[in-house]
Amino acid sequence: MNTHPEPSPIVIIGAGPAGMATALALHKVGHRPILLERYREARPAGNILNLWPPPIKALQEMGVDTVDLGAPCHTTFRGVKGNIRADVKIPDEVVSAYGGGFIGLLRPELYRRMLAAMPEGVLRTNVEVTDLKDRGDRVDVSLGDGSVVEAAVVVGADGIDSMVRTALWGASEKREHKLHIIGGYTFSDVPGVERNEVVLSHDRSVQGTYSSIRDNGRDGIQWWVLEAWDPTAQPPTDLKQHALTLARRFPGPLAGLVESTEVSHFQRWPIRDRKPLTQWSKGRITLTGDAAHATSPYAAYGAGMSIGDGYTLAQELTGADLADTAAVHASLARYDQRRIAHTTSQVQQAYALGQVFHHAPRFLRPVRDFILDKTPMLQKQVGEKSPAEIVAQLEEMGSGLVRR
Repeated sequence: MNTHPEPSPIVIIGAGPAGMATALALHKVGHRPILLERYREARPAGNILNLWPPPIKALQEMGVDTVDLGAPCHTTFRGVKGNIRADVKIPDEVVSAYGGGFIGLLRPELYRRMLAAMPEGVLRTNVEVTDLKDRGDRVDVSLGDGSVVEAAVVVGADGIDSMVRTALWGASEKREHKLHIIGGYTFSDVPGVERNEVVLSHDRSVQGTYSSIRDNGRDGIQWWVLEAWDPTAQPPTDLKQHALTLARRFPGPLAGLVESTEVSHFQRWPIRDRKPLTQWSKGRITLTGDAAHATSPYAAYGAGMSIGDGYTLAQELTGADLADTAAVHASLARYDQRRIAHTTSQVQQAYALGQVFHHAPRFLRPVRDFILDKTPMLQKQVGEKSPAEIVAQLEEMGSGLVRR
């Protein structure tokens, strides 16, 4: 007869990429996660998505099938005339190990793969969390039906409007970037498309980008246009026509991609974040994903960093006695130390790039573009620095997730 009580679970609130990754990684290292989702299902907020090698490594370690998950892509930043301003060269060995230096996919496919790897009974949907009380030796998680779950650790993976973040650190204002994106995807064969490429172009005030995607065995293209936009203004009434007007500013196939996209495959979202925190964890409660570091798409790394959070948290809790409060606090402090500097750098760089490309004073734009076109500044900042950071992140992730 087993007289040992079942250990208290780690409760994760929110079943987006951050929450699913955290649950999968914690299960892999031997803990008992419970993943709570307030909606009837774990559903993606959006469609287009890209992943760099570190989150792909993390997904592999969690047991997620990453074979043919997305289309491998090589990335260049270009001027409006097609000239290359920065060439992002990921080392060949990294490209080979992780299915590409950068992969393009659709967000629902990532959800399908992660949910397929989820152990039975971990995900609980249609559950609302109403309150958290850290009791020192546990956290009481109050649910909408009046029940209470006693958790060893609580992880807030509940997005940019996180109630867990507010409970820990108080309310904070969203930072409006005064930008918006219109994006979509198509499986049509559009002339002029460079396959297995991310073609990221800027004119004086607009970004126009497309990249290859792979989705459930189909090859296609995702695209987006990004411009300054007053967050108090009404959105465009005709997204397709507005996107076409912007796309026609660029040479090549961008306008054709927009034209071939079905209306149901369009999406618009305003860009906003919250200023980074200097501490995520308090007591037995911590944060992951957008709850910790909501990020502009300019980083192309929001979902990827969220997956990395779950991986790192599981590593730091590997072998930890969750009944030992001091051990839990130490594990969460190490988690903060490993993740905050990196994610803060990405959040702030994404914000800064958005300001430089879309909010520079009109008289400075020709100077900015001359520097970007005629000097190696962007190549050094993006083309060389980004691959070096990716390699460093892969090394920092260590040998993987191992149950103890």
